[in-house]
This record gives sequence, C-alpha cells and structure tokens, in this order.
Amino acid sequence: MNKTYQVVGIGNAVVDVIARAEDTFLDLMGIQKGIMQLVERERGETLYSAMEDRVQTPGGSVANTLAGLGNLGLRTGFIGRVHDDALGRFYADAMEKDGTSFVNAPVAGGELPTSRSMIFVSPDGERSMNTYLGISAELGPEDVSKDVAAEAEVVFLEGYLFDKDKGKDAFIRTARTCRAAGGKAGIAISDPFCVERHRDDFLNLIAHEMDYVIGNEAEIMSLYQNDDLEADLNAVAAICPLVVCTRSGNGVSIIYNGVRTDIPVDKVVPVDATGAGDQFAAGFLYGLATGRDMETCGRMGCTAAGEVISHIGPRPEASLQDLFRASGLI
Repeated sequence: MNKTYQVVGIGNAVVDVIARAEDTFLDLMGIQKGIMQLVERERGETLYSAMEDRVQTPGGSVANTLAGLGNLGLRTGFIGRVHDDALGRFYADAMEKDGTSFVNAPVAGGELPTSRSMIFVSPDGERSMNTYLGISAELGPEDVSKDVAAEAEVVFLEGYLFDKDKGKDAFIRTARTCRAAGGKAGIAISDPFCVERHRDDFLNLIAHEMDYVIGNEAEIMSLYQNDDLEADLNAVAAICPLVVCTRSGNGVSIIYNGVRTDIPVDKVVPVDATGAGDQFAAGFLYGLATGRDMETCGRMGCTAAGEVISHIGPRPEASLQDLFRASGLI
C-alpha cells in the first residue's frame, strides 16, 4: 500500500533573502564569513535594509531538500510554522507551487513574525547567513499531525530545530509515529555549533530514534570529537545503521550496516554554495525512497548538489531526473 507521502520533512520555515556582497561589506557590518549566525529582530531588520538587489526564496534546510525531491517527482509534505504575514503566505504558497504539501496553515494572531535568513554571497561563492528565527523556532509537538507522520515512508529532520525542547519533542513524536507505521526516520545534523550545544541529546536521538544520519565532515566530527574523521565516522556508524558524510571536493563516505562505500566527485568552484548539502540530501533520499543501492544514492546526491552550486539560489533549476538519466543513474 502506497503511503500519502514518500518523504516528509520537519524543519525551520525560513524565507531566504539573498544578495551579493563584497568581503569589505561583511567586515563593515561585522558579519562572520562562511557561517550561520542567529540574529535578533533588530539586527535582522538592519541587515535586511542594507541588502541590494534582494532575491527572496522559500528556504530552510529541509524545505530546500523537499523542493529537490519535488523536482524529482516524489510525493512530499512539510511540517513547519509560519506567521500569517506577507512573508509567511509567500512561503506557504511557494512550497505548494513546488509540489510540496505545506501541512500547517499560517498562524494568525500575536505570534512572532515569519523567520528569515539574510544570506550574503561573496565573490568566491561563500555564503554568510544571518538568521532571525522568528516563529519557526516555536514549532512543537502540537504542530505534528499523527496522520502526516504515519503516512510518510521517510521522515527527515533538521538539526537546527533542536535548539528548543519543544522542537526536540516534535522530532521525537514525528520519528516514533513514522517508524511505528513502518517508515524510516533520519536527521541532517545541520550545523556543528548546534551539536556543541546539545551533544548528549543529539547522540541519544541518533542512537535510539534514527535510521539514518547525514552530515558534513565538521558536523560528523563534532559528535564524538575524536579529531579524526575516520574514528568519528566509525563511532557514529556503531550507533546508527546508516551514516552519510559529505566531504566537499573529496566526495562522500557512506557506512550502511557496517559496509562502507566511498564516492568520488569532480572538484568544481561553486557559483554559489547555498543549498549544496540540502540538495545532496534530496538526491540521496530520492535514492533511499526508491530502493536504490548506496552507491547510486550517493551519486544521485552528488549530481543534485553539483546542479545547485552551478547557479545562485538553494534549489534546483534544471530537471534532476534528466541529469540522473544523463549520468546513467535511472
């Protein structure tokens, strides 16, 4: 029996506001290059007004992944929280247009505004993110419909939401409901700093509630702090059946039930690195949801990531199906 959704994501519903910026501008504004920083409402408004030629897109790590899966034709749903304001309505409509069911209606009343991330893209393609979390960080277990979680073949959780207890509760409810109904649950670690703040809870979640975990080298290494990627990878693989580590130009390492698969990639200079990890996850999860072997899943991830770094913006512009066909993956 087919479930309503092949993949359901739960994460921050953030409008990405993207602009190009010179390194001198970053210095002037006190923006740390290449990382994600949380900002308060006032700082967010200052940065927003300083941006020239802004491009707005519905963002958030897991939401970007779902857009990639929609591009690939999978049935997807998104559990997130936006305010009933202009940005929130823009977000919900854009997700639906991309083919993902936005399952929770925008929230009216005196709540926080819709979340937004001001992303400054440097000439070298590095992105510096300044995120005002707003209403999306208030996501809690009451936002998780049992019908949605149980009707998902795969659920995908975003580590950024882990900063609040009710976000953790929402994760656990989603994962348990999905798994009890025969689905698979997994997490994108999202950010090494997030792990720093919640290491024990993260490890607990991965060991007891997750079927897979996806992260980059810094994220995987932040879990056990062995200061050695191989040791850290093996430590995570010992508690979770499927670990996927993206290593930028050095390819991808996957350990599934103790069997390791390494996938090389062609090194290219990104036009804009925004969304590379999110689209890797889209390609990989497409493979997972459609029963492909690990090497094919990994190559699908790399192909999707390669597409998104070839242009500005965190979501695919070309047909990923066509690219997979051209690479002999489908």
